[in-house]
Amino acid sequence: MKRREFVTLLGSAAIPWPLAAGAQQLRKLPTIGFFGQSTRSAASEWAAAFVQRLRELGWIDGRNVAIEYRWGEGRNERFAEIAAEFVRLKVDIIVTSGTPTILAAKQATSVIPIVFATAGDLVSSGLVASLARPGGNVTGLATLAADLAGKRLELLREVVPGLHRLAIMGNVGNPFTVLELHEVQTVAGTLGLEVDTLEIRGAQDIAPAFEVLKGHADDALYVCTDPLFTTNRVRFNTLALNARLPTMHGTREQVDAGGLMSYGSNQTDLFRRAGDYVDKILRGAKPGDIPVEQPTKFDLIINLTAAKLLGLEIPPTLLARADEVIE
Repeated sequence: MKRREFVTLLGSAAIPWPLAAGAQQLRKLPTIGFFGQSTRSAASEWAAAFVQRLRELGWIDGRNVAIEYRWGEGRNERFAEIAAEFVRLKVDIIVTSGTPTILAAKQATSVIPIVFATAGDLVSSGLVASLARPGGNVTGLATLAADLAGKRLELLREVVPGLHRLAIMGNVGNPFTVLELHEVQTVAGTLGLEVDTLEIRGAQDIAPAFEVLKGHADDALYVCTDPLFTTNRVRFNTLALNARLPTMHGTREQVDAGGLMSYGSNQTDLFRRAGDYVDKILRGAKPGDIPVEQPTKFDLIINLTAAKLLGLEIPPTLLARADEVIE
């Protein structure tokens, strides 16, 4: 080895390891803005599934990627604030779920990639050009909440054999929820059910809506999927149980909080799969080139404790088909 090469090698070896590590830290880590539409407690399992999948793919929070969390608490007015904050922070990717939060993020930036774990009404709302080729800066996983309305009503009729009058509650401030609400009304009409529709726009409308229901003779309550209900799930289901109304929901989190049943896509699985989208983008893929995928796993969750409180007998055949029974 030549003397000059040896001196150079020796000098490099003499650099203290802590100093080298410090130089790495000076470089900005790729930052993910995790935009939760409800609350930290409501979405903790979903966020954990997303982070775990990133770890499996080699992305570890605090080591080679940073994650900033913000929570919308189911309030539409918060969504634009959070989206604007992520733009100011210059995050590299925004991860979110639900049409209102995606719309808020899309309105705040056409440059930062946006990955959604759940969403509906994608093409008609202008979020993507098509599911196969989204175009722009938005991609992720579509949900089928509105398309599942018929299946949910079938399940309700199995549990409430004399179902004749149905209450439907939905947040009309969410365009995707409005689609589901209309679909439920249509399906209920074909089944010959009488329908009471209760439109809400904020948490302050939930208790008054149940007061309105006191004057009706509804046999069950269909709850349209929305972060507003997820955020207020315990209070909501307590009111429903007090009103002795069997409830059908779109996510298991509502059943954990006292709801009777849920049928829908597995939200935890969808957030996990969102990690694959983020991995691809961090490695150079463009969001507009990554096709939007649809759910592959649907869960039926039944709460036997709620059924007993309501005086309902769940058919054994339905219990056998359930993915999980809460006792």
